[in-house]
Amino acid sequence: MANVFEVDTAELIKRTAEKLKTAGIKKPPYIQLVKTGSGRERPPADPDFWYVRCASVIRQVYINGPVGISKLRLKYGSKKGHVVTRHHNYRAGGSIIKDAFTALEKLGYVKSTKQGRVITSTGKSFLDKIANEISKGA
Repeated sequence: MANVFEVDTAELIKRTAEKLKTAGIKKPPYIQLVKTGSGRERPPADPDFWYVRCASVIRQVYINGPVGISKLRLKYGSKKGHVVTRHHNYRAGGSIIKDAFTALEKLGYVKSTKQGRVITSTGKSFLDKIANEISKGA
């Protein structure tokens, strides 16, 4: 039986995003209008960006244990290019990550603790089933 660590990350996130879309996660109304951080120039072009970000967030919670918004802001941050000076690192916006956590908590996949968000047994089995499907080639 495969788990999250043994399958291709891109395929896992893609399939998880599809399952989350059918599971009933609601997209916030502002998601197509805002940038993902101050280091970006434009909003995301992908219409399913919200579901992909939720899938990536649940994977990060599964792998890195208790995580918070500030740790994921660093993870999803980017470099902003300047003409004269060097590139500088910028953190990602926190409201998208916070809303992803809220949506995943409503489904019961993630729960909040004093140390940060942790994955529940339901969320762990959800991701393990998807990883098992990928490893079998289904």
